Amino acid sequence: MVRVAVDVSCPIRRSFRVEQVAGMFDVPLAEKLSERFDVELPDEGEEWDIGLIVGPSGSGKSTIARHRFPAELYKNGDWPRDRAVIDFFDALPIKQATGLLTAVGFGSPPSWIKPYDVLSGGEKFRCDLARALAVGRHSSTDSNISEDSKSRPLVVFDEFTSLVDRNAAQFGSAAIVKAIRSSQVACRFIAVTCHYDVEPWLEPDWTLDMATGTLHRRRLRRPAIRLEVRRCPLEAWRLFARHHYLNGRLSWGARCYAAFWNGVPTALCAVLPMFATRGRWRITRLVTLPDYQGLGIGTRLAEAVGDLYLADGKRFGITTAHPSLLTHCRRSPRWRLNRIVRCGTRRNDRATSNYRGAAGRAVASFELLSEERTML
Repeated sequence: MVRVAVDVSCPIRRSFRVEQVAGMFDVPLAEKLSERFDVELPDEGEEWDIGLIVGPSGSGKSTIARHRFPAELYKNGDWPRDRAVIDFFDALPIKQATGLLTAVGFGSPPSWIKPYDVLSGGEKFRCDLARALAVGRHSSTDSNISEDSKSRPLVVFDEFTSLVDRNAAQFGSAAIVKAIRSSQVACRFIAVTCHYDVEPWLEPDWTLDMATGTLHRRRLRRPAIRLEVRRCPLEAWRLFARHHYLNGRLSWGARCYAAFWNGVPTALCAVLPMFATRGRWRITRLVTLPDYQGLGIGTRLAEAVGDLYLADGKRFGITTAHPSLLTHCRRSPRWRLNRIVRCGTRRNDRATSNYRGAAGRAVASFELLSEERTML
């Protein structure tokens, strides 16, 4: 346990209006205003992964963070206006860079090649998180880094989720938890925020509440994410199209299914019968909206839709090049790898004129297995 005491003060410059306010509200005037913040924080030598400093505006959150963690506090630098966000991570190999962006819930390749300034508020938040956590991605490649959390670098992020929609804030918090606790990013993380609603989603090992100056050692349980899957019309693709890495036209014969959270659409899965193959269906589009990425909603939707087809005696698969999908399918016992195509080719016949193939891309094909078969 470490006690942190900080005294802050500022001079009072007397003026006519200052004297008026003091007289109207009986405010005593001194030479300067001062305030003292005296709190306890866990020692960095203790075992913990995620911390939270929370409290209303003016309660001293940033003051304590700057005083206690001056070198670890993330400072949002300038993003180049004429370069894609993926270029900023050029110190990392491309697979590590895309893995880091995906780990924080920013898994939209079309947005990776855009400049930071044109992104939405939620996407900018995820980019800043990835930039802050890049120190952990560097460290994760070091074989000398221990699994002990005490040896991991620390990242402190001020104004956490302050400028984003609350849904994006909650899902973004959960994505960080998943990335850190699964060791996708090898660092410890402290969020500094005025928003209490992220606490159960962030699941911190400790929380410092600056409103009362008290330190709580606890880990709240994240709220359950209950999704409702519905069949939806083809027009629903318009909401999701620009976020998919194969931003092509959706076939008129596709069947679309959407996942809804609290009545809000979060992900879409479109399926087609496999070309010239009876009784086999494949996913042609699978996309999760940016604010809801990072928690596996897309893969849960794919498996829920696949189970409908398996129950009807059909076979069900997916061919993908997306890194997060590849990782999930390779690790999950429910997906069996059928083949890997190092450099796909495009069909060139009239019957498949709208077909978006895998030309120039390395892809892998997987087949969904029933839950009964995975237990054999």
